[in-house]
Amino acid sequence: METILDRLTLALLPGLGPRERSRLLTGPLADVLARPDDHPDLLPRLAREALRGGRARQQAEAARRRAAEVGLRVVGSDEPDYPPWLARTCDPPPVLFVRGTLMKDEGERAVALVGSRAATTQGLTFARALGRGLAEAGVTVVSGLARGIDAAAHRGALEADGRTVAVLGSGHGRLYPRENEDLARAIAARRGAVVSEFPVDTGPWKGNFPRRNRVIAGWGRAVVVVEAGERSGALITARLALEEGRDVLAVPGHPTWPGAAGTNALLRDGAVVVRHAGDILEEIGLGTPSPAELRTDDDVLAALRQDAPSSVEEIAARCDRELPELLSRLGELELAARVRRLPGPLFVRS
Repeated sequence: METILDRLTLALLPGLGPRERSRLLTGPLADVLARPDDHPDLLPRLAREALRGGRARQQAEAARRRAAEVGLRVVGSDEPDYPPWLARTCDPPPVLFVRGTLMKDEGERAVALVGSRAATTQGLTFARALGRGLAEAGVTVVSGLARGIDAAAHRGALEADGRTVAVLGSGHGRLYPRENEDLARAIAARRGAVVSEFPVDTGPWKGNFPRRNRVIAGWGRAVVVVEAGERSGALITARLALEEGRDVLAVPGHPTWPGAAGTNALLRDGAVVVRHAGDILEEIGLGTPSPAELRTDDDVLAALRQDAPSSVEEIAARCDRELPELLSRLGELELAARVRRLPGPLFVRS
């Protein structure tokens, strides 16, 4: 009979790709692990060598002990509280190392917010507002705990006393970046979860992050890219989401700004435009924008001058809009060539 140790052994075997792991997870895993040389069609040479003499099993046992030492649960992909939408992807992690709380029925109400680590002040403000708005609507905000957009999205959800899930590209014992350790503790302590498919002491190696991104992409209903250059890792998450049949949404930016090249490319290719949290809720069938969110842009245009530039703060005071909402509207108006952004940043009507 298959055990959590079997799945942990599978997770640590070298030389396996998504197809091999999938075949083993849906087949006689315990028998294959016990008699690897009887299954050369299911196990590549490196994996068979690791299983001979029990070396792989010993590594799995050590990884489980280490997880217990630091207070983590090891959750197998066949267990009831393993994320159900993630379990249905083409390459679900055989196990997750978990700190905090998993919710077995949250896939319908989970959305990933991702974006650049080197985000602008406007991008951080907007990501935080989106995280807060989604959490207020009862949506779980999923992201990668990276500096920049990810951290802002997590913080927005916590501000609303909502649920957020952080997916690591390292083990819990080598949490990266270190500056977000307090944020990770807050997430786990407030009905959220910090998860990793990597053993506790795994470092933040470059190859881990595309694997981390597939978990983010597969966790829930949609992926929203808030701010991303043309080579941003957030675009990998968006591509993986599309491959799994998830919705992809993006926040527009000025066409001449390199930090918006990735999001604007997604919009060109068919991603849904995000102006506020209501757009996301409407797209995934969980609500419609409020009357305030559906206001026209006339009040913003009326607050702008053609003859003198205005700061964001001046515009906000004139049209009585919250800053995150106003920044989003100004971005849309820039794309429509109805306003111009000047250094400062300052804005004038076109």
